[in-house]
Amino acid sequence: MALASVNPDHLTQRQLEQSLWSAANALRGPVDPGDFKAFVFPVLFYKWISDVHDYYHAEALDDLGDGWSQAQEDEEYQTFVIPAGAHWEDTYDVTKNSGTKLNKALVAVQEANPGKLAGVFGDVNWSNQERIPQQALRSLMQVFDKLTLDPAHVSGDMLGSAYEYLLREFAEASGKKAGEFFTPRHVVHLLVKILDPQPGDSVCDPACGSAGMLVETVEAVKLNDGNPRSLNLYGQEQNLTTAGIARMNLYLHGVEDFEIKRGDTFREPKLLDESGKLRKFDVVIANPPFSLDSWPAETWAKDPHKRALGGIVPPTKNGDWAWIQHMLSVMDPGTGRVGVVMPHGVLFRSGREAELREWVIEQDKLEAVIGLPNNLFYSTTIPVSLLIFRAKKSTKRKDHVLFVDARARFRSAKNQNTLGADDVNAIDAAYKRGEDVDGEGKISLELVHRDTIRGHGYNLNIGRYIQTETLAEADVDAALASLREAQEATDAARTALDLRLRAAGFDA
Repeated sequence: MALASVNPDHLTQRQLEQSLWSAANALRGPVDPGDFKAFVFPVLFYKWISDVHDYYHAEALDDLGDGWSQAQEDEEYQTFVIPAGAHWEDTYDVTKNSGTKLNKALVAVQEANPGKLAGVFGDVNWSNQERIPQQALRSLMQVFDKLTLDPAHVSGDMLGSAYEYLLREFAEASGKKAGEFFTPRHVVHLLVKILDPQPGDSVCDPACGSAGMLVETVEAVKLNDGNPRSLNLYGQEQNLTTAGIARMNLYLHGVEDFEIKRGDTFREPKLLDESGKLRKFDVVIANPPFSLDSWPAETWAKDPHKRALGGIVPPTKNGDWAWIQHMLSVMDPGTGRVGVVMPHGVLFRSGREAELREWVIEQDKLEAVIGLPNNLFYSTTIPVSLLIFRAKKSTKRKDHVLFVDARARFRSAKNQNTLGADDVNAIDAAYKRGEDVDGEGKISLELVHRDTIRGHGYNLNIGRYIQTETLAEADVDAALASLREAQEATDAARTALDLRLRAAGFDA
């Protein structure tokens, strides 16, 4: 069926996704594909707010009849307030200098909903026709104007899935930049499944990107017939555009009660309790940026929140363990569990990172190290691992660490490897039951006592403990992982230098 002939009253999931992708393609040419998300998501969200507002306005009129009042409608029916002159139709009717009108409308909507929508639309200057020409903006809005996104036309599940579809497509278009806002959903699904969020849990992602992990915890509780509204969701994200995308993502998935704070988690953690101390959470989950060289190591020893656990400051040029320290600092001491994606280097690098490994082993907080296949992520091809920590381990796992080698569990794809549902289930079962339950032999695992880990100098390289490899092979794997990390760091530094040279007028 040609897209133009689709009746929006009867959109299928695929047709909705095609419609949204055609909105992005309206920008192709004048706008870099890597920037599509900054333009498409705010317009999508604005249209959705307007359509939902109209839907509940009609419902209020029907229910209240002659007793209708705007105050009662706003209080009992509406999630968001749309001030006069700021509705989608008011903006769409302006066909010249549309960006100026859109700027004013989005600001008005944000100001009318300060506790919910402040800053949600990002910082795009819609009137800057150098960035988004009038015709491109008009084409973008025309695509959305043909869609009705209220509950009668598009279910919340459909819209949430379509939003995820756009995130994946934008990640593909962004290449390595995608790692700043998007974690492949099969990895998210695995990590959430392992941490097993329960109704009533508090969940935190301190590097939340587009909030995919928080959304997945909602879906996990819903799948198990729990009440997802009972979850308490929190996130912090430094990038303004990405923080807005995260909040839109949660709203479009039907989540209204959450806190997404914008800011630097290291320099200014904002998820605090009433006394100004770090809030504690049942589930702490993240795929933070790898190997940050700009984290505040110089002030970490005197951190007012005492996140330098064990009195150890991670390396100045590598913030991987600082993320782990932060996440352990906000883990509830009774019910808490932490799941974090990390490069393999955290498992065996020397110096202060070795001291940090000793600290988590001797404190008996590390429960499992799970090695995943190569090339699962947009932002890196290096092998990664999942580190699972628990405030209180089961009796069987006390004083032990479970090592799981799941590198052979994947499906080959064109640009990246993926984890199928069977792979996710097999890895999760191996972690929870301590055995390769599917019998395919693609997962190797070993429950290792702390004394053995001490004997290896707190080196957590998986190959040292899995019996299928010799020690020599394990050391070669570690060396290769270190080489890949160093090569990626060099490539990133070279790219940054090229950009600076071009900005200064030099040919790189």
